[in-house]
Amino acid sequence: MTAERGDTLLQAVAEVARLTGQAALAHYRTNLDIETKQDGSPVTIADRAAEEVARAWIAARFPNDAILGEEFGADGDEMARRWIIDPIDGTKTFVRGVPLWGTLIGVALGEDVLAGAVYCPAVDELVVAAVGEGCWWNGSRARVSACEDLARATALVTDDRFPGRPDRASRWASIAADAAISRTWGDCYGYVLVATGRAELMVDNLMAPWDAAALVPVVREAGGEFSDWDGRVTAFGNGAMATNALLAAPLRARLGVPWPAGTKASTTRAGAPPHA
Repeated sequence: MTAERGDTLLQAVAEVARLTGQAALAHYRTNLDIETKQDGSPVTIADRAAEEVARAWIAARFPNDAILGEEFGADGDEMARRWIIDPIDGTKTFVRGVPLWGTLIGVALGEDVLAGAVYCPAVDELVVAAVGEGCWWNGSRARVSACEDLARATALVTDDRFPGRPDRASRWASIAADAAISRTWGDCYGYVLVATGRAELMVDNLMAPWDAAALVPVVREAGGEFSDWDGRVTAFGNGAMATNALLAAPLRARLGVPWPAGTKASTTRAGAPPHA
């Protein structure tokens, strides 16, 4: 894909996600010094170098757009269109040599995410979506699964301890006990699995905007449901959950997550992207 000004946001987020992910991959499974940020999360030269690649690419092609990145913060007018960057989602996974990490690029206007890309370079998977343009997985159309039975479903979580939220931990444990498969090592790859029909539920207790922005269009354009724990379709909220269409209602009920305002379970078109 090229990055000419006439290209769509779908093409643009795909290109910058791939370039950023490749920059991170150059440091993968090397001898890295690991620092600890103020929030307790790890950071390495790989995170910073990859974000610098993304920022340079965006600044050269979209100089009037703002940027928000995990490592270098905010630049530009927050009221303008804004690129939201997580150079390595799953740094704890990355530094342990586990391949289930990814680069996240979202483009938002206000809190409305227009396009997003998730590139997992260690497993060479790119999932990209834009509102009205569908969700695409390595060049093929991506769709959530048609599973409607929790006993046949795969449920995923990044951290099943849910620190500070024993109520969520209890609800998750109940679902995990009834699911066919329950797994961790989640981060962005769990949402990729939901969007591509290989899992039915993914949840996170806490999410920053750079963790969630790219995921909103990816899951929704694949026909799934995405919201925070308060039921808002937002990357700027209280954690995150994603489901396929057919299990959305029962799983939300069991997790205690309301439906997004203005929507109803009965209006979801199972198996078809509702925004495509």
